[in-house]
Amino acid sequence: MIDGLSDDDIRGVLASVRRIALVGASAKPERPSNGVMRFLLAQSYDVTPVNPGLAGQTLHGREVVATLDEAAPFDMVDLFRAADQVGPAVDDAIRLGAKVVWMQLGVINEDAARRARAAGLTVVMDRCPAIEIPRLTRA
Repeated sequence: MIDGLSDDDIRGVLASVRRIALVGASAKPERPSNGVMRFLLAQSYDVTPVNPGLAGQTLHGREVVATLDEAAPFDMVDLFRAADQVGPAVDDAIRLGAKVVWMQLGVINEDAARRARAAGLTVVMDRCPAIEIPRLTRA
């Protein structure tokens, strides 16, 4: 994989995080971020949706916040943003003490990943937890 992480690494990430800030949350049920948020909540993760356009609304029973600062503290930032737009969110994740930055399918930003790794964060790229969890927990 592009992020260089093994299945055991991904299992470790998924087992170690509890609080997730989901950047790019959508109220539209057909959007991947909406389904992934629902899935993560069903897996007992504590998910805070982040979207300035929806701030103050409720999504899957959780209040949407405008910024990562408002979502803190969290263990992981799950990014549903275009690859060229993840840099500021990665920098915020570093500043706010995240352990993991997870870039969704198709989201690859090596510069932002380098900054996060240099700050001690684990970086997952071009993957989706709603795919990885079932794949890695099959008997």
